Amino acid sequence: MSETMLVTGASGFIGSAIVRCLLDAGFRVRTLVRPHSRRENLAGLDVELATGDIRDRASLDEAMQGCAGVFHAAADYRMWAPHPSEIYVANVRGSRNVVLAAARAGVRRMVYTSSVATLGLHEDGTPADEETPASYRDMIGHYKRSKFLAERRVRELAKARNLDLVIVNPAAPVGPRDIKPTPTGRMVLDAARGRMPAYVDSGLDIVHVDDVATGHLLAWQRGANGRRYILGGENLSLREILTRVVRIAGGKPPRFRVSPNLVLPLAHVAEGWARISRREPLLTVAGVELSRKHMYFSHARATRELGYSPRPAQAALEDAVKWFDEHGYL
Repeated sequence: MSETMLVTGASGFIGSAIVRCLLDAGFRVRTLVRPHSRRENLAGLDVELATGDIRDRASLDEAMQGCAGVFHAAADYRMWAPHPSEIYVANVRGSRNVVLAAARAGVRRMVYTSSVATLGLHEDGTPADEETPASYRDMIGHYKRSKFLAERRVRELAKARNLDLVIVNPAAPVGPRDIKPTPTGRMVLDAARGRMPAYVDSGLDIVHVDDVATGHLLAWQRGANGRRYILGGENLSLREILTRVVRIAGGKPPRFRVSPNLVLPLAHVAEGWARISRREPLLTVAGVELSRKHMYFSHARATRELGYSPRPAQAALEDAVKWFDEHGYL
């Protein structure tokens, strides 16, 4: 009989990709889904639904029963929120609850979905890795700060409770089933719609969401206890990313380069209006500040130790645009 794996955040972008990957590998999958979460990404899949919330300890204890492993992918991935404390409650306190529940249930291993947001960067733009120094002061915005605190807390608790833990740090995932969409998916969508005629001197590590899911499975199978692994793809400048997206969508590439200093006042205005309208701003202060960086990373450790081998970024961008088009987003 195959082992049962619990996936938190299973209805989300990365979580649903993990679910599919585990099913393809022959595991039974139990999905932790909040009562009012959208479930399109789980439609038609042979999974066991467990209604609960990572903020609810009792629901976690129930969902963990009989599971060999836990893939904790649930997170509040927002660059802005009207109440920032919500991001910390979900990402820090929620992750703490998952670790403690996994330890109580006696699961064999937990794979924790962190983020490259917790890692340091090189000032010269060369790719950073798992050992590049970073401190809380380096974190820009509530999302990065919450993930930094959460990863540190998860590591400490797992060690204290003798829980076998592997940490994975996905880069900027794109691809199908980005229903919200995520901040990176929103960038791809806006570019495909022709709404990004300008760019800033920035860059991202673009990775296919299904390769991120495969990296999670490899971490379960081959990862070292307590070790972190970057799950990246291909480092591209923002101009190159936007140019590729609009060419896939049949549009014109961006022509103007702008300074973040010019955009920052607009971000402050957008956030101010968002507080009044209760609608997510098109620009965020954290997003603009992050655009000053080239967020380039190396996944050499994952390749060397896990056998991780991501596809080119072009395939990820093509799949993302195709999915958005087929589902009416364009």
